Amino acid sequence: MSRLSLYNRKRDFAVTPEPAGRIVKSAGPKRRFVIQRHAATRLHYDLRLELNGVYKSWAVTKVPSLDPATKRLAVEVEDHPVEYGTFEGTIPQGEYGGGTVQLWDRGTWTSQSAGDPERDLKRGNLKVCFDGKRMKGGWALIRLRDKDSGFRRNPRHNWLLIKENDEQAHPGEPEALASEVTSVKSGRTLEEIASRSRSVWHSNRAEGAATREVELSKERAAAKPKPVSRKATPAWAAPKKAVAPAKKKLRS
Repeated sequence: MSRLSLYNRKRDFAVTPEPAGRIVKSAGPKRRFVIQRHAATRLHYDLRLELNGVYKSWAVTKVPSLDPATKRLAVEVEDHPVEYGTFEGTIPQGEYGGGTVQLWDRGTWTSQSAGDPERDLKRGNLKVCFDGKRMKGGWALIRLRDKDSGFRRNPRHNWLLIKENDEQAHPGEPEALASEVTSVKSGRTLEEIASRSRSVWHSNRAEGAATREVELSKERAAAKPKPVSRKATPAWAAPKKAVAPAKKKLRS
């Protein structure tokens, strides 16, 4: 099964301009990473690490913390195509992932382990070094005990994102990055992206039903008989009634 099967199943590419799932070839030990600040139902941060041709992805519930004592919950989600990492714009409300997406950070990452990072992920302990604009230095992703989300084929994996105690750490300042609210791509805030963005992605969550409803409306309109124009006929144009001739009286 393709690493992007779940991503593809969630989207109908006949109606959405989102990039179709495509695995690309990764080059070298330095791999790309992005963090997209996502104002959906709840504001969160989508962490994406390039690995084996896709973006391994987590939804981090709060801004990453530079305080090694502060752990952030990171919920594993489906792998995304690498093309997804350049997106900044708005997904319409009511659709899958509806909300505004901001490119909050980007750069490269390397594994701090001598082994295969894919193997470290499977073991639930991945240590990385970020070289981004905001995310720098050593970090660890530690998997917690799996919690079944109700779908046996897709168990939900919860992880912890933890800053290592190095030169880039800010002990005692858990919200040091909370003041960073602009895009590293456009310099815009979420509000500015929402109000001025021309990039609007559509998913298939409600698109099919909405499209069918439009089609049905057109069909009903076409089938409805057109009203017959009945203009008042002027008196001079009305046909005159035939008048029977008067009978002559006979004289006795």
